[in-house]
Amino acid sequence: MSDYAITMSDVNRAAQRIAGKAHRTPISTCATLDRLAGRQLFFKCEHLQKVGAFKFRGACNAVDKLSEQEAARGVVTHSSGNHAQALALAAKLRGIAAHIVMPSTASPVKKRAVADYGGRIVECAPTLAAREEITAKVQAETGAILIPPYNHPDIIAGQGTVALELLEQVRDLDAIVAPIGGGGLVAGICIAAKGINPRVRVFAAEPLGADDAARSKRTGKLVPQTGPKTIADGLLTSLGELTWPLVRDQVEEVVTVTESEIIEAMRLAWERAKLLIEPSSAVAVAATLTTRFRGHSNMRRVGVVLSGGNVSLDKLPWQ
Repeated sequence: MSDYAITMSDVNRAAQRIAGKAHRTPISTCATLDRLAGRQLFFKCEHLQKVGAFKFRGACNAVDKLSEQEAARGVVTHSSGNHAQALALAAKLRGIAAHIVMPSTASPVKKRAVADYGGRIVECAPTLAAREEITAKVQAETGAILIPPYNHPDIIAGQGTVALELLEQVRDLDAIVAPIGGGGLVAGICIAAKGINPRVRVFAAEPLGADDAARSKRTGKLVPQTGPKTIADGLLTSLGELTWPLVRDQVEEVVTVTESEIIEAMRLAWERAKLLIEPSSAVAVAATLTTRFRGHSNMRRVGVVLSGGNVSLDKLPWQ
């Protein structure tokens, strides 16, 4: 375990750090989805987390872990989505400045949320190079501490608290399925779940149109994301050098799903389970409904992490 970015102790300390700040999100079930999946599914409702996504756990842990001297400098990141909101709120709760570099194409809803949480938005061109360039400039000007969205030990440890709660709330889980983009959530789940019960199987769920994790897993080498195309906009990023080793070693399989499967799973979650999730969350639901996943034996009870619920009601994918 020493070869990884974090240990079980880091996750436990993160849980203590964010207690009373992050929500302990509920578990939901749905008989219809159980029937379609051929097993019992237990949904960890991170779409009901603060800022509407699991990202608040990692951001809160990272911000609260800063020393007083570091915190006084403020924090900075680049993000077009849930991490932007999460870091802005975490900084607000600690009473420090948050500088959020966001592409000009970012959702107006998410920009408003960042502003409402007190974050200072710095716009940039919608390219990774521009995001990194402007972030470096803001950091040089302000001295703020950089807190990236996933490739950071404190972020990974905070996200791992999802599994701590899930395994306390639902006994005797055989497996956990979670969506994967940069890998912070899945990496944290691996450490926490395996630390509690080494027999728990961990699966990652990924859009076929952004399948760098699946390709990396197949080849055994980190494959960068290029030209992703999917409605699951929270899963567009490449794995990081800190998250990849855990995906490589401890994730049993990366299950890929098509765009139509994502949309159908999202609609099922809304209509039958009354779970108002975003497409990135629906990727995990869709994975459990695939023929390939249904073929895995000895998994009666499966936890499914619903990563977020920040969806534009003006752009529903089935409209």
